[in-house]
This record gives sequence, structure tokens and C-alpha cells, in this order.
Amino acid sequence: MTVTPRLTETAFISFDGSELPLKTWLPAIPPGAVIIALHGYNDYANFIRDAAVWFNERGIGVYAYDQRGFGGAPHRGKWAGHGAMCRDLGTIITLVQRRHPEVPLYLLGDSMGGAVIMVADRPEDPLPTDGVILVAPAVWSRSTMPFYQRWALWLGARLMPWQRVSGKGLHITPSDNKEMLKALGRDPLIIKESRIDAVYGLVNLMDAAYEAADRFNGKVLFLYGAKDEIIPPAPMADVFARRLHGRFAKPQRLLVYANGYHMLLRDLQAEVVWQDILCWLASPQEIFPSVRQKAAAEITRVEDIAAFVHPPAPPAEVDPDGKENAKMLSNETKRQGSHSKQQ
Repeated sequence: MTVTPRLTETAFISFDGSELPLKTWLPAIPPGAVIIALHGYNDYANFIRDAAVWFNERGIGVYAYDQRGFGGAPHRGKWAGHGAMCRDLGTIITLVQRRHPEVPLYLLGDSMGGAVIMVADRPEDPLPTDGVILVAPAVWSRSTMPFYQRWALWLGARLMPWQRVSGKGLHITPSDNKEMLKALGRDPLIIKESRIDAVYGLVNLMDAAYEAADRFNGKVLFLYGAKDEIIPPAPMADVFARRLHGRFAKPQRLLVYANGYHMLLRDLQAEVVWQDILCWLASPQEIFPSVRQKAAAEITRVEDIAAFVHPPAPPAEVDPDGKENAKMLSNETKRQGSHSKQQ
């Protein structure tokens, strides 16, 4: 059966006829630029809603679709394979360019969405866009995981792929925007528990994205929060370090937000991030508003990377009564006493 990919008001019909829910935000005037936004794991197209409305007010259009297995897309909760996900991306790029000829087109990938973009953009077949924005891209590969995590994932995916797991009990803070997180908890399109085989598929994608970093030779804006508890700083620092040796022909800029969490586009300071994206779209070499406001630092040297991976400890507060020092001394005495008993 021959399938003609197309966009409708509510759906993106992909290369194989899969109907993926589509959200479109277009300004009242012809857009000066268009963004295709890819959501993260267990999320869906609505992740970009607030940012898209803000961008619309500034003349930028946004398209976002539910990737296979997520949101309202077919086979919810099952991993489709990153090959199909990458092909979906290539298909919608063609359709959006056809709808907006001569308009600059950018990709924005959030977490898993960023990994899909990195893997899809191959040197032999580069994505035909004007630039890419990667927001905390998922580059936490197996090689950077502790061995017990790799072993448990491998075993779980083979013995009980249908088993569902959640993030409860991990005490991870994905954002400082508590009201937004509560709303996500009530949203029926957010997947709350993952099949183990889906997690295994995600790690395969992250592996591929980590490897793709060596060849990701495009005009790119990397955005990362120093308080990200989802994607650890070490693999991100490794990816950043590869940007700093002049090996890539197109400009690649790297920003780290001191108070940013994993969900940068929806944190309490989200508008700071939106302003940086808008600045980069308009003038890729301009100093970022967040840098001028000292809300973020641009990584341009290896020393900058070391500073965000191992930030300096905050200075000790002045304790005029000596209570804190006394408490620390008491705790240290107890620790030493316990150690002596163990010996």
C-alpha cells in the first residue's frame, strides 16, 4: 500500500501511515521562522505549549507531534525503535518545509527528542534545517552508567519486558515548577510507568546519541541545567568537551543555567531560556540575555566544563554564636567514636 505523508489540523500522517497527534501554533502573521519540537521520554507534544505561545507572539511558528508510543500516538507505552522515530522526523521536516517554503526551519529536541535529532542527523544524509536547539539531550549512554544499572536493565528487558517501572522513590527533582509537575501528574497523556523494554530502547537511543556527538556537525545551541538530576553532568560534560576543539565547521554554542533543572523549558525561570533561544534564532553570535544577567554561563573552555561538573562549594555562613561549629564538632566526635568501635 502506498502512503502519502501529510499534515492535517490534528495529525501528522507519517511515512508508513501511522497517525501521530499534531499540535500547531502559528502566529497571526506569516512566521519569520518555524520550529519543529520533539518531546522527551513519557511526555508528548504539549510540552512546548507555553513556550510556543510565547514564540508565536514574537512571530515564530511551532509544530510538535506525539512520537510513536507516547501521548496519543499508536501503541502507547511500547518502544517503536529509534529508526522509525528518526524517519518520522525526516518526514515531517519535508512536510513543514513544503508548507513554509523559504522560511528558516529549526529543530528543538527536549531530552529524548534531542537524542532523536542527534541520531537522525547523519554526515551522509544531514537534516535539511537552519539549526538545532538541544535542551538537556539524552546522552547518558551505557558506557557512563554504573555496571549494576547496565546489568539490571539487560536482565529485565529479557526476562520481563512487560514489567512496568516508575520513578517513585528515586527522590529526583525534574523541575522547580511544582504546579507544573502536579498538572503533569494529573495529565492522562503523560506515561507514569514504563515498560522495561521501553526503557531498554531509550538507553539504546541514548547510546546512539552519545556516539553521534562525534559527528554532529551542525549549527547547534546546547542548553543544560546545572541542577539536572535526570541527565548527569559527566556525560554532558564529555559531549561539551568535544565541541571545544574546532573540529566542527558550523557554530555550536553551549549554555549552562545555574538554577536550571532538567525541564528547562518549563522551570520557574523558563522565560529566561525562551529569551536565549529567541536571541540565538535572531543573531547566533550575540551575547545571550541570560549570560548578561548572570543566570547562565556559556561554555567556551575546558575550565568552564570543570566548573559546572564540580561547582565550588558555597562559602560558609558567618556563625557569630559558634553554634554551627559546635554542632559540626559534635558530629565529627560521634563519627570518630563510631569508627573506633568498628575497629
